[in-house]
Formats: sequence, C-alpha cells, structure tokens
Amino acid sequence: MHMQPMKLSPAFVDYLWGGERLKTDYNKKTDMVPLAESWELSCHKDGNSILPDGTTLSDYIKKHPEAVGTRGAEFAYFPILFKLIDAKGDLSLQVHPNDEYALRVEHEYGKTEMWIVLDCEPGAKLIHGFKKSITKQEFRENIADNTILDVVNYVPVKKGDVFFIESGTLHGIGKGIVIAEIQQNSNTTYRVYDYGRLGADGKPRPLHIDKALDVTKTDAYQVTNSSYPQRTVGGCTIATLADCRYFKAERMELDGECILDVDDGSFVGLFCAEGNVVLKTEQTALQLIKGDTVFLPAGMGEYTLQGKAQLISMGV
Repeated sequence: MHMQPMKLSPAFVDYLWGGERLKTDYNKKTDMVPLAESWELSCHKDGNSILPDGTTLSDYIKKHPEAVGTRGAEFAYFPILFKLIDAKGDLSLQVHPNDEYALRVEHEYGKTEMWIVLDCEPGAKLIHGFKKSITKQEFRENIADNTILDVVNYVPVKKGDVFFIESGTLHGIGKGIVIAEIQQNSNTTYRVYDYGRLGADGKPRPLHIDKALDVTKTDAYQVTNSSYPQRTVGGCTIATLADCRYFKAERMELDGECILDVDDGSFVGLFCAEGNVVLKTEQTALQLIKGDTVFLPAGMGEYTLQGKAQLISMGV
C-alpha cells in the first residue's frame, strides 16, 4: 500500500449554514445534519482523512514522511487541506491571518486559500474584499454599527469560477454555492459579521474583531487575471488554476485516456468533480466516482486515467 494510490474517507463538519448536497450530489455517507463541509484531504487535528485500512492520513505520513515529497518536506506540517463546502446559508464574513501572525498567535499556519465553484444557484454571489479602500478605523466603525455589508465587494458567481483568497482578505461564501477549497493546513478563522445568527447553544457565535483588525487588508478589491495556462496530455486538457508558495492546483478535463506521473517533489491529491474515471498503476486499479478523493504518494511514478470526467489535482 505504501507507494500506491489510496482512496480517502473524509472528516465531516456540521456548521449551521450547511445543507444536504454533499450527500445527494457528491455521495458523502454520514448521518450528520446539516452537512456543511467534508475534509477530503486532511492531516489537521480537527479532522483527519481516513485510509482504506481505517488508519488516518496523518498516521501514514508519520510512518512514510517521504510520501509528502521533497517540496512538501520544506513545510513544518503537512502543507494543505482540501475540503468541499455546501453553503445552504451564507457563511460568516471572515478573514484568515498570514503565517507570521498565525504561527505567533495561534501556533498553526495562516490560511491562503482558493475556491473552485462546483455548482451554484442562479443569482448566487460571494464577498471578496472591499468595494473601495477604507481605513482600519472605518473598518472598526462599520463592524460596530452593523454597516459592514455596505462596504464589501459582492461578486456574482457561476459554475467553474475560480477565486484566489490571499490571507488577510475579507471574504464570505454566499448561500446556494458548492465549493471545492484548497487551502493551507489551518483552521484559524476570525469572524467579523455573522448575520445575527445563534449557534447550537442559543447564543450568538463569537466574533474576533481585534484579531480581524490586526490582519485584514482594507484596500479595494482588485480584479485579477482569470485566464489559466493549459496543456494537453493524451485525452486530458489540464488547466493550471494556482501555483503559489503554498499549493498548486489544476483542473483536468478527461475524455479518454492519459498517462501522468507523480515525481518525488510532491504528493498529488486527486478529486473527481464530475463523471467516472479508472485510475490504474502497475499494481492496482481504482474506480473513482463523483465526490471521490484519492492520495497519490510522492515518487509513486506513472499512473493512467481512463474515462470521461472532470478532476481537480493538487499538491505543492
């Protein structure tokens, strides 16, 4: 099993804004209600992926550190976390710190992340930064007098859209959106506004205003380039969606067969977003359906994909 692809079982999270679509559309098996997130590729203490033998991905990485790869070994912890998010309701308006702040204050990584919109309802939108630049004092006053939604930048979304959310960026996923999120391996979130909702204990969920003021960049949202370099490998068109210091991500449109390689630089996480695919190595064949995530250890070598599917690939 050591150098073979391994299908992962996720950890589940029941935040109050979640829904049922991860079960109905992405084949997640759990009695959790609501189902807000599935942590598909995770070594985080708050939710670990499970291997077919019942052990955790963290256990496997401790036993086989080389499976992370030479680039992965440059990180103090397993570098990324990949999750699915079903926003039946609006997520809180929030921000994540950068590494310097998070390691000093929270003793874990900061959180730069990216979103791939898997599906959304008509008219769905999300919040990404500010409409115009404001000062930290204005930011504090907007939070205090409940006018923060007047100054944020709303972005309409459609299926297939990609967003890169650098640490320090104010953001909020809107209702009716299903997202694949690739992020640094962190669970530190500073809530700024929560629509007046009450948690399961009947009390308002806590806000983290002072920390948010420390880390939020309050300049105006800048529209970024949304063209992604593409290459073709056999029957697969591969678009590079992100290539930053924290992670790499690609969207793969497979129609037929392609042969790819996992070198010793990085592990690969592979998520089946649409369709069906068979993943073959010399020793094994795995059938992947919509919603499946598989871990390919660094240095595994060649593998073949066969089928008609959209996949998301990630590593460092």
